[in-house]
Amino acid sequence: MMQSRTHTCNDLRIEHVGASVTLVGWMENVREVGSNFAFVVLRDFYGTTQIVVESEELMKIVKSLNKESTIRVEGTVRERSSKNAKLATGEIEVVPSSIEVLGRCRYNELPFEINRSRDADETQRLKYRYLDLRNPAVKNNIILRCNVVAALRSAMLAHDFLEITTPILTASSPEGARDYLVPARKHPGKFYALPQAPQQFKQLLMTSGFDRYFQIAPCFRDEDARGDRSPGEFYQLDMEMAFAAQDDVFSIIEDVFPPIFAKYGAYNVASTAPFRRIPFNEALETYGSDKPDLRIDLVLQDMTKLVEGVDFAPFAAGNTVKAIVVKDCDLARKAVDKLCADVEVQSGQKPYWFKVDENGEFAGGIAKFLADRKEAVTAALGLTPGCFVGVTAGARLAALKTAGVMRKMLGAAVPGHMDKERYEFCWVVDFPMYELGEESGELEFCHNPFSMPGGGEATLDKALAGELDPLTITAQQYDLVCNGVELSSGAVRNHDPDIMIKAFKLVRLGEDDVKSKFPAMYNAFCYGAPPHAGIAPGVDRMVMLLAGEDSIREIIPFPMNKNAQDILMGAPSEVEQKQLDELHIAIVSEEKE
Repeated sequence: MMQSRTHTCNDLRIEHVGASVTLVGWMENVREVGSNFAFVVLRDFYGTTQIVVESEELMKIVKSLNKESTIRVEGTVRERSSKNAKLATGEIEVVPSSIEVLGRCRYNELPFEINRSRDADETQRLKYRYLDLRNPAVKNNIILRCNVVAALRSAMLAHDFLEITTPILTASSPEGARDYLVPARKHPGKFYALPQAPQQFKQLLMTSGFDRYFQIAPCFRDEDARGDRSPGEFYQLDMEMAFAAQDDVFSIIEDVFPPIFAKYGAYNVASTAPFRRIPFNEALETYGSDKPDLRIDLVLQDMTKLVEGVDFAPFAAGNTVKAIVVKDCDLARKAVDKLCADVEVQSGQKPYWFKVDENGEFAGGIAKFLADRKEAVTAALGLTPGCFVGVTAGARLAALKTAGVMRKMLGAAVPGHMDKERYEFCWVVDFPMYELGEESGELEFCHNPFSMPGGGEATLDKALAGELDPLTITAQQYDLVCNGVELSSGAVRNHDPDIMIKAFKLVRLGEDDVKSKFPAMYNAFCYGAPPHAGIAPGVDRMVMLLAGEDSIREIIPFPMNKNAQDILMGAPSEVEQKQLDELHIAIVSEEKE
């Protein structure tokens, strides 16, 4: 059986009229006109071509087939009498001399219409993902992903990075998210872990003498799903540079990303190098988020002192009060109430508001509590008639977080305050090295414990001597943010064992703890490690932004659902007792009270 084709279903044009051709693909649609005449739409990976069946013999074959059957068509190209300018092949059609069935679709009804699969229930789409991927709109996202990965790889190689793969079966990490564990058959009671990231391995490569490393790395974390996070596994552009500082990493990313976003992005406008740098605390105070969406022109203003003594419980002494002023806002009361309800759902805190009417008077919301200091508030916040003022209050971080959520929603809801069709990058820098644990109330690492503290060893010495509040120590950590989405975290690494021990000492861990928890990296650093820095932008999130999608599942070939289930393959699944016995595993049922 010959299945080769002379052309794809997107190749044929008017200049091919009269040519004998062979096409293969899926029978997307059939429109019968009488008993011996039909229009068939043939679709392959590349496009569609109209096939015109004009014989009784071939009509019998077409009538016997369900849509989505695969066929091979031999025939002659002719000019269409009724052209379709919307199709690349809309000027021609193929009159078949033979039709061969290659793969019969055995179902009269499909779970959903292929070209409208995105309108179907997500569970159905995931269960029949192989049909969903036949939809050109879905397929194009996967093609985009392939092109972006290829462009990233090419750019990194052009910058003299070596692509080096690191182990998938490794040791469990005591830091970070929950591990996926893999039982070791030859070592009863012991487990491998799938890597949350190649962090330690890439740092070990730097100590091994490699200068620039990267890989498109698979990472595994047992985390709950979000719109911009897939459960289970994800991919990142993992990179590390020896003898490098923060600016070296920034210069690479700022050189690699803009051309890729310019070529493949859904929007035509993107930030150019150098990207704006925003200190962590400034990001919180100005935007209410450590991943600010700079497409929105709204900023937070502090009104804590303005409301001192106001008889309104949320403004009590010790609370932080923030305002977001939106000029020329005509949101209806119903829309304001819905927006405030949505903010409360997302942030867990109730927001407040008031308006400035055409006479400059405060109205609505909490206006009555501010009546006696209207002039001071108006002057301090720069209020004019038509302004809407969103207000948040509470403990500092809670007030800032709520204000950040409200800022994003107001930016999206009020015309003129958000330029949606652009990519705005920024670096968030100077993250805190330490924080007080919510449960323990004791000093803990805020993010990556292996980051170099700002000021180096001298800063840690002062903190250990009680001369400096550890909460004021910043780390040489940085996040790459685009359109309010955190694309990546990175850091200048703490490559000095002495500094590492002092950093851990502040969180009540001694040298023995460091050696036992991170033996390979600690020992490697004792053999002379170079200063090094790196970053790992998320490939999935990057492609999601480039495609203009709101859900990360739209750009993953075979995604899990929100409950970390692979509906298509039936994972996770039960296994046979024999397999459990080989791995020395017993399933213990939870006792119900």
